[in-house]
Amino acid sequence: MAGNNHLIDVENLVMYFPVTAGVLRRKVADVKAVDDVSFFIKKGETLGLVGESGCGKTTTGRCILQLYKATAGKVLFEGKDLCTLHGENLRRARRNMQLIFQDPYASLNPRMTAGDIVGEPMVVHGLVKSGEYKEQVAQLLRMVELEPRMAVRYPHEFSGGQRQRLGIARALSVRPSFIVCDEPVSALDVSIQAQVISLLMRLREELHLTYLFIAHDLSVVRHISDRVVVMYLGKLMEIADSDELYANPVHPYTQALLSAVPIPDPEVDRQRKRILLTGDVPSPVNPPSGCHFHPRCQRTGDECREQEPELKLVGNEHWVACHRV
Repeated sequence: MAGNNHLIDVENLVMYFPVTAGVLRRKVADVKAVDDVSFFIKKGETLGLVGESGCGKTTTGRCILQLYKATAGKVLFEGKDLCTLHGENLRRARRNMQLIFQDPYASLNPRMTAGDIVGEPMVVHGLVKSGEYKEQVAQLLRMVELEPRMAVRYPHEFSGGQRQRLGIARALSVRPSFIVCDEPVSALDVSIQAQVISLLMRLREELHLTYLFIAHDLSVVRHISDRVVVMYLGKLMEIADSDELYANPVHPYTQALLSAVPIPDPEVDRQRKRILLTGDVPSPVNPPSGCHFHPRCQRTGDECREQEPELKLVGNEHWVACHRV
């Protein structure tokens, strides 16, 4: 699966969280957050990861960064398996991988100034000399379109959009090559979302970054992503080039997600067919047999209930896990 132009290769990734009960906290079940997931991310691209809340998107991103130790599988970063690294080796590897958090209000230490928040990672990794510290912090703030004089302010003195820019500056401070963007605009106003997305796209070009962009808003994902992975209840449903996925969605779940995306043209919006999913997302503690999506699918058959579909190639880099395709 690994290719010369791949930065990240995720192979058969599994992440189960134990469910315990009783006074002795015995394990009685597992929350199957990520269940045998494989994909790759090319150098310099943005891979969008989409799906409903609770489908395992954030867990996948955190497993790649080794914030969660995967139950099974491999995460290859430039050919090196991160799951086998510990201690100092893992700390050095983490310098190349950073995370932009979803909530700009909870992800910044309220007792630290903006300058300390942005500069601390450089100090931890020994990337800055004492005489260059203030200039490096000022340069990072300018890079995310904040004034260097704001370095003395505390997080509560910034707006939501400015706080998220601080989070981006903090991620950039150790000069990573790969960043996981965990729904970085979902907590922001729509007008601010566009500014932050434009900033992320500009930084990707200038600094030659690679992104895993996690989101549930498919219109945002289309704007920034080169390829898109659709996830449902810990499983991959579809992988395709961004334009291909939006023009030709093949999996019933992808079709349902895209039918809910607003279209600015009222005439086109009135004419298109809405796909309404019945029921709720099943529990990841006890997922359905066969295809996880079959209880909510309008095309389900006997093989969907009994046999789990494998990802199969249906076009140019277009993969789908569906018996009916």
